[in-house]
Amino acid sequence: MLPDPTVPASPLAVLELVRGTFTAPIFRTFAALATGLIAQTGRCTVTGVLTGAGSTRAWSHDRAHAFFSRARWNPGIPGISLSHPIVRRLLPEGAVLTVR
Repeated sequence: MLPDPTVPASPLAVLELVRGTFTAPIFRTFAALATGLIAQTGRCTVTGVLTGAGSTRAWSHDRAHAFFSRARWNPGIPGISLSHPIVRRLLPEGAVLTVR
């Protein structure tokens, strides 16, 4: 079995903010797929993301598809977890934020 793709340090620093919302194996898959999404130059498909991650030969397509269809995670939780540091960074302290 080939190793998981390497996630560069700068995207990994951002992805680390949501590490606690995944199990360790699911986080490795998530980090590789997120990196592939950023790096891919073609279509935003599972195949395109795997190509961007450089893992088309390292992983079966089933691993990526299973992440979206069978892995136990709630897509809203990482988004909420990531929104907190973004809002803290972009809004002045004490500012009111209304989300509708």
